[in-house]
Formats: sequence, C-alpha cells, structure tokens
Amino acid sequence: MSPNRRQWILSMAAAWGAGSVRTAAAPRSQQSTGESSPCPLALTDFEPASMLKVAVTQVEKARFPVIDIHTHLSGVDRRAPEPLARHRATPDEVLSLMDRHNLRYMVNLTGGYGAALDQTLAYWKRPHPDRFVVFTEPWFSRFEEEGYPDWQAGQIEWAARQGAGGLKLTKALGLYLRESGKLVKVDDRRLDPMWEAAGSAGIPVAIHTSDPEAFFLPIDRHNERFEELNAHPDWSFHGRDFPSSRELHEARNRVIARHPKTQFILLHLGVSEDLQMVSNWLDNHPNMSVEFGARIGELGRQPRAAAKFFDRYQDRILFGTDAVPQGYQTPQQVFTDQLYEIYFRFLEPDDEYFDYEPAPVPPQGRWKIYGLKLPDQILRKVYYENAARLLNLRL
Repeated sequence: MSPNRRQWILSMAAAWGAGSVRTAAAPRSQQSTGESSPCPLALTDFEPASMLKVAVTQVEKARFPVIDIHTHLSGVDRRAPEPLARHRATPDEVLSLMDRHNLRYMVNLTGGYGAALDQTLAYWKRPHPDRFVVFTEPWFSRFEEEGYPDWQAGQIEWAARQGAGGLKLTKALGLYLRESGKLVKVDDRRLDPMWEAAGSAGIPVAIHTSDPEAFFLPIDRHNERFEELNAHPDWSFHGRDFPSSRELHEARNRVIARHPKTQFILLHLGVSEDLQMVSNWLDNHPNMSVEFGARIGELGRQPRAAAKFFDRYQDRILFGTDAVPQGYQTPQQVFTDQLYEIYFRFLEPDDEYFDYEPAPVPPQGRWKIYGLKLPDQILRKVYYENAARLLNLRL
C-alpha cells in the first residue's frame, strides 16, 4: 500500500470516529430524528407490556379436586365487647366460585375464639359440613390473666368438640403480642399446654411465623420489595425491638421439636426465599408440613429449585392461596376466579413469564413467574391428598 493511500485511510477513520463520538454525545433533542427528550416516569406508573411471544395456558378448573388450606373468609371484630364474627362473603358466593374451579373444601383459618368461633361454625361449617373447615385461634387478649395457659388449652379442647378443624396462629406471636411492653416469644413455655391440647385433640396447628426476609431490611433502593414496603411502611420490622427472621423461625422450630405428637403446618412455606433452609427444617421435623399461600411469586421465579422441592417433599406440601374476599389492598390474595386460575397455571402447565397475581403492577416485586408442570402423582397430593390426611377429610 502506498504511503498516500495509507494516510488517506487513517485520516478518514479519524474523521469518522470523531463524528461518531459527536453524534453519540449529542442530546436526543438535537438529533435529526425529531424525537423529544426522555420524560420522567414514576416507578409506580411503569406498567411494561412484555414483548415475549410465549404459550398462554388458561386453566379454569383444577385437574383434581382441591382443598384450599389457607383462606380468610371471616375474622373477629375485636372492638366488640364480646368476640364477634365478621364474614367477608356469603356461603353462596364462595360456593359458586368453588364449583367453577373444582375446589372441594375451603379452609377458613381465621374462625376466631369463644362466641365468635361458634358464630363462624354456624355460618360456614354446620350448613355445609362437606365444603368448609373452620380453624380456631388463641384468645390472646386474655394472655396476661392468671391461669391463662391451662385455660387456653381448655379452649382448644372445647373448640375441637364444637367442630373446629385446626388451630391457627398469626404472626402476632413473636411480632405483636406483648406483655408489659415486651414481645412474647414464639417458644414461650406458657403456651406448651395449648400446643399439647391441639395434638391430643387430633387437630393440626397452622402457624404463620415471621414475614418475607425483605421486611426485616431497610426500606431503601436495595430492597427488592421497596414498592410494597413503601406503600405499607407499617409492615416493616427493621430498626426496632423485633427479633430477626431467623430467630423467629428457630423459636418456632423449638416448639415443633418439643411437641412431636402435634402436627404443624408452616404457612407461606415459612421462608419461601430459601428452599434449602425449609428443606433442612422438614428433614429434622417429621411433624411439619408446609403450604404456599401468597408465595407463588417467590416459588415461580425459581422454577427448577421449586420443582425439585415439590418432588422431594410431595407428601408434605399443601395447596393454599391466602385468599381474602374483598381484600383489595393485597392483590395477590383477592378471592377471585383469576387468582385460582393463576395458581393452577403455576402448578399444571409449563408456561413461561406470566403474572403471579391479577393486578396491573406486581405488588410483591417486579418479576414474573414460570410454571412447574407437576406430574399427576404430585398434583393429587398437593391439591387434596395431603390436606385430607391432616384434616381427616373424605373426598
């Protein structure tokens, strides 16, 4: 190549590079496309439409009968002088949805205590004994009364005789229930008679301990549940006198170890972000089962690990949704047709990249989930067989 030719190529390359740099650095408003500059957009207003062309399988009815072990059809009005049940729907409304989706039983965990429990049983279970199960709850407002431990144990025995199918513990134990200003620990020995009473009565204990790991971290730009916590700052347990999430789980596990004849169901999988930890718990505690209400958002973004987990513990996983009629503040729990169709889609086909709740903005975190395509053998167990065994139900 001649010197003149080489010099010409080098000069052209230099000119092209300089021009490229100037073009790339120029503001969009100065480019020849005529486009305006980018507009600020609040994260809460961002609702991206996926461009992926993937399979969409609508599963309107579960392949096998379903027992939803985790719903909240009623609650207790604690402002009333005596325990008073408040129902969030009518039996006819709930039965209509159940029949559309092959839901055989609905378990109402928040059945209350005392007179409220009797009202809830009369509203749901007694008119429809083959469709509804009602759990009782501890009467914690009387916790500081003398003789509470034995009295509460007696209440569990009474509730079982009335027809309660189990005992439900909310996260109040460990995070809200206080005595003289101090939190009552999950493994407080004064509750041992209550756990024993449930085992003696042959009813399981459904227990919600702790909350998602992110709820114990600062609400900042590194928290993947920032939007959820920013909207509900009172859900955060960071920076106060609360124990850590791990401490809460360890205390609950000590309870389970102390009462081997009582069956415990960990609501929300215990800690759905760490399936290896849950596996260790299940391996160490044969009287422990788990359910996954309001946690398919976590399971569905780790589908390979979740599928292995379902395979290994197929005899100890229960179907649950945490459904709440009219619970619009938590879209992942609203009792609707769409909610159940999403759960069935998560379990049955192997669809990719779909919403874990029926809402325009994902409420728990900005991600999508993937289906597990569980085999029929596992589906039967998860949908109804495991729950029927624990609840002594016949389908």
